[in-house]
Amino acid sequence: MTVDDYLASLDRALSKMPEKTESDARFVVPELRVMSEGKTTVLENFTSIVDTINRDQTHFFKFLVRELGTAGKIDGNRLIFQGRFAPKQILAQIEAYVKEYVMCSECGRPDTKLVKNERVLMLKCDACGAIRPIKKRFIKQQTVEQGFVEGNTYTICITAVGAKGDGIAKKGKYTIFVKGTKKGDVVEAIIKKIAGNLVFANMVNK
Repeated sequence: MTVDDYLASLDRALSKMPEKTESDARFVVPELRVMSEGKTTVLENFTSIVDTINRDQTHFFKFLVRELGTAGKIDGNRLIFQGRFAPKQILAQIEAYVKEYVMCSECGRPDTKLVKNERVLMLKCDACGAIRPIKKRFIKQQTVEQGFVEGNTYTICITAVGAKGDGIAKKGKYTIFVKGTKKGDVVEAIIKKIAGNLVFANMVNK
């Protein structure tokens, strides 16, 4: 076989291969556009993310506000959270949603849909046919029950300001003091000292 014959044969073989579909490409959530407005945090491209993950926006919205422990509202293309959140805090919850409610655990594709089977919410994959139940999340309850550990980092919602100007939060039986914060802030803080039910923390540098 000559080189020309080989190249022609290779071209014919390649032409018969199926084209790469969009779902074969790496699934990527759009980069978050987050900004602060007073005591609120705005996710500017909320609907763009909803379109990408192909899920009901109300279901997605309720998941985010529940997992962030706050309130919020959908405003046009934007999602407004009560309180201040770092982009990485929001991204962590979006990634958790995508893992549980979008991506197939068998083939790793996003070509899925949510269905109910005898009142149980299931994730069904259109690509490989796999189906699995959605897991219930108990993260917040476990955090409260386990308490705090010195040196660990936690997400803290500041609800008041003390006489010395430190932000104050309540979580279970604990009262947490975080320097340099004010009412309405939601921050990541590292625990420096625990004295009984009193917890002293510093904000993590962003």
